Amino acid sequence: MKKLILILLITGLGSITARADAILIKNFTIRENPFAKDEVAIVATDTAGTIQENISGLFKFTINGFDEDLNFENGTAFYHHKLDKSSFIFLKHSNEKGSNSALYYVYKRDTSLSPIHISWIILIAIPIILVLLAYMFKRFIIIAAILFCIFLYFNHHSGLSVGTFFDTVFEGLKHVF
Repeated sequence: MKKLILILLITGLGSITARADAILIKNFTIRENPFAKDEVAIVATDTAGTIQENISGLFKFTINGFDEDLNFENGTAFYHHKLDKSSFIFLKHSNEKGSNSALYYVYKRDTSLSPIHISWIILIAIPIILVLLAYMFKRFIIIAAILFCIFLYFNHHSGLSVGTFFDTVFEGLKHVF
């Protein structure tokens, strides 16, 4: 009886410690989908930008506020929504280790898409620079106000809402601290 309990205990402890590590997406980028026109692909990468080909399966992302289940195969998932014009795409992925997010501006040309990563530092630097310039040069107040309105209109017209703006800034600040 003691041997049976000992074998069950060892087997139970062995199964607990022999679990496989969960596959996590820590970084990702957006690239143009080579198989479809006006669509993008989400690529799981490491910090050096190399594709993580071991990532396969279904992963939950939030894209521009909508929850999407993306099927990754060899580190790449295809986002099957056509882009009619240049716009912002805000991606957020949450896993056991926390959340990762990225903001991209996808510039649409006649035949191709060019994703440009937008850092949270740039998002916060532009309004701060405009306010500082307006404060330093009193004559610049009206020009700074006009430039700030153009900045807000461009962001809103291209799909960057105020909520996405602050989400990007707060995610960036969270990773700094």
